[in-house]
Amino acid sequence: MATKKDYYELLGVARTATPQELKSAYRKLAVQYHPDKNPGNAEAEERFKEVSEAYAVLADEEKRAAYDRFGHAGLGAGGGPGDGFPFGGFGNINDIFGDIFGEVFGMGGQRRRGAPRNRGADLRYNLEVSFEEAAFGCETRVRVPRPKRCEKCQGSGSKGGRETSCPTCHGTGEQRFQQGFFAVARSCSRCGGTGSVIADPCDACRGHGRVEGEAELSLRIPPGLETGSRIRLSGEGEPGERGGPPGDLYVVLHVREHPIFRREDQNVVCDMPISFAQAALGAQIDVPTLEGKVKMKIPAATQTGRVFRLREKGIPSTNGHGRGDQLVRVTVETPTQLTREQRDLLERFAQLSGEETHPQSKSFLEKVRELFG
Repeated sequence: MATKKDYYELLGVARTATPQELKSAYRKLAVQYHPDKNPGNAEAEERFKEVSEAYAVLADEEKRAAYDRFGHAGLGAGGGPGDGFPFGGFGNINDIFGDIFGEVFGMGGQRRRGAPRNRGADLRYNLEVSFEEAAFGCETRVRVPRPKRCEKCQGSGSKGGRETSCPTCHGTGEQRFQQGFFAVARSCSRCGGTGSVIADPCDACRGHGRVEGEAELSLRIPPGLETGSRIRLSGEGEPGERGGPPGDLYVVLHVREHPIFRREDQNVVCDMPISFAQAALGAQIDVPTLEGKVKMKIPAATQTGRVFRLREKGIPSTNGHGRGDQLVRVTVETPTQLTREQRDLLERFAQLSGEETHPQSKSFLEKVRELFG
């Protein structure tokens, strides 16, 4: 009798592998050696048997513990299919590994007549809101194009509500396929796994149980949201076919740009122009905020680019705790049109100041002298 291979080596994992690592390793090998992908390849089929047997043991905590202590002898019947081994001669492997094959090959668990109908699709609705509405939240109404339940057949899809057993799956809701030792089950392609079909389709919805329509919904937008934020309305998506449960509606926000403000995290930023006199002498100015104008003090000798902070004048937090600030960046404006009197006064100011006495001008002239002096 040939010596059985080590289960850990078959799966290519360490003996300390976690259940998730075992599952990932088996999934990869199952795809590689699956009989459906290797028709007529006896070597691949044998390899598939071996890795399936290895995973069946190591995925079971008790069997893995026995195997770790005693090896194949600890599993009974030489460690192969038989007593204590879940395949029992490799029967319907879908019952054992349904979760894995459902992910790899698209096979779900067994479906029976009367199983839940197909769930409706989720819908997306793009909603544009103002900067202030996104900041403070609001309530609005939206009109969403979406199918609605057919009133003529009450969503059943049938004129008289009559359904008959599916002739393809004979009411079981699944189709079984056998290839050698391997048997799998898939949802019936004709009835979608329900086990029944409509005998006399409704002429209004053509058997789908739904017709085109539009829904008007109330929507509350919480404060603090930004572009790309999603609001989920459970059960407001597309109705399911033939009475199935509806999907969900996802409202995706797009915030319009503001002519004055821009957002940085929870803070609001704006640029504020001030005059030369205000920057030099200092002043108290009116600054716009999301909630109206406020007074802000400009100290004397303020330079362009200085940023002032208005506490808690920014965006409220989405969790309801705290609020950002408003950052005001000042820009000193140079006058573009001067009267004769203004020009005379500025010339007098320049004479009194002297170009070389200005700190920035003096520094520049010193650098010129160093280079060309």
